[in-house]
Amino acid sequence: MADVPSDAPEHCPGTTSEQAGKSSACQGCPNQTICASGAAKMPDPEEIKQKMATVKHKVLVLSGKGGVGKSTFSAHLAHALASDESKEVALLDVDICGPSIPKIMGLEGEQVHQSGSGWSPVYVEDNLAVMSIGFLLSGPDDAVIWRGPKKNGMIKQFLRDVDWGELDYLIVDTPPGTSDEHLSIVQYLNAARIDGAVIITTPQEVSLQDVRKEIRFCQKVKLPIIGVVENMSGFVCPNCKNTSQIFPPSTGGAQKMCEELRLPLLGRVPLDPRIGKSCDEGKSFLGEVPDSPAAKAYHSIVQSIKDYCSSRSTQ
Repeated sequence: MADVPSDAPEHCPGTTSEQAGKSSACQGCPNQTICASGAAKMPDPEEIKQKMATVKHKVLVLSGKGGVGKSTFSAHLAHALASDESKEVALLDVDICGPSIPKIMGLEGEQVHQSGSGWSPVYVEDNLAVMSIGFLLSGPDDAVIWRGPKKNGMIKQFLRDVDWGELDYLIVDTPPGTSDEHLSIVQYLNAARIDGAVIITTPQEVSLQDVRKEIRFCQKVKLPIIGVVENMSGFVCPNCKNTSQIFPPSTGGAQKMCEELRLPLLGRVPLDPRIGKSCDEGKSFLGEVPDSPAAKAYHSIVQSIKDYCSSRSTQ
C-alpha cells in the first residue's frame, strides 16, 4: 500500500504511488513538486548500500543543541579534507528545514542537475561536492514545512539517487536533536557502515545538557562516537592574543563531560569573528586566516578524525 503521510490531503494517492504528485488530489498540495519528482518514494535499502559502497568513510556531525556551530564545523571539516587534492570529499546537508550549507560554502543560487546516473551534486572544488535541499528551493527564504515521512523520503533520495561517484569521505551535516533525520540517516547508512559521529558542543551547561542526550542517542543506535569538539571555547583577541571566556564552562565544559563519559575530546575551537565573516561570504576560514589559533585547532581536530578513519579501515 502506498505511504500516505498524516498531513496528506483527502484522496492522496500516497508518496510511493505512480500517481504521487500527478493526480487531481495533489493539486494545491505544497509538496506536489517533491512527490512528483519521486523524492518521497521508499527505496530498497540494498540500493542505498550498493550506492554507498563507493564511499570509503562516512562521518556524521551531530549535536543535541542548535546554534553551536555544527554546520560551520561540517563545512570546514570538508574544506580541510579536500585540501588534500588526492582525496575526493562530499558534504551532504540533511538539515531539511534549515539548510545553511549552501550559504556557508558559497553556493547560494546553484541548482542540481539531473543526469542519466542521478542527481549531480554541486562542486566547490574539483574534489569537493555538496548536496543540500537548499539547491532545490526557489529561494533562500523558502520554508520547508514537512512532517517526518517527507523528510525521510528526501534523505533517502540524497543517499540513493545522487551521483556521488568514488569518495574518500562523505561528511553528513545533521540538524540539532535526536529526531527523524538522525534516525533515518543512521538506519539507511547502517548496512553501509558508518565510521562514526563527531559531536559538537559549546562550553556552557545549557549546551552540554542536550549534547549528553545526543551521546545517549548514539549509544542506543550503536553509532560509534569519534569524539567531541568544544566550539566557541574562549575568545582569542586578535590584537593582544589574550584569551577571554565568553561562555564560561560553569560545570567543567566538554573536558569534564568527556572524562565522565569516557569519550575523546578532539579539541577546542576558540571564538573568532572572522569565522562568521568567512561563512557569510561563502569562503573557507582555513584558507582566509590559516595561521590563526582557530585554524590551528581545526587542523588538529581534522587530523584526529583522519587518524580515526584510517584505523577503522585497518580494522
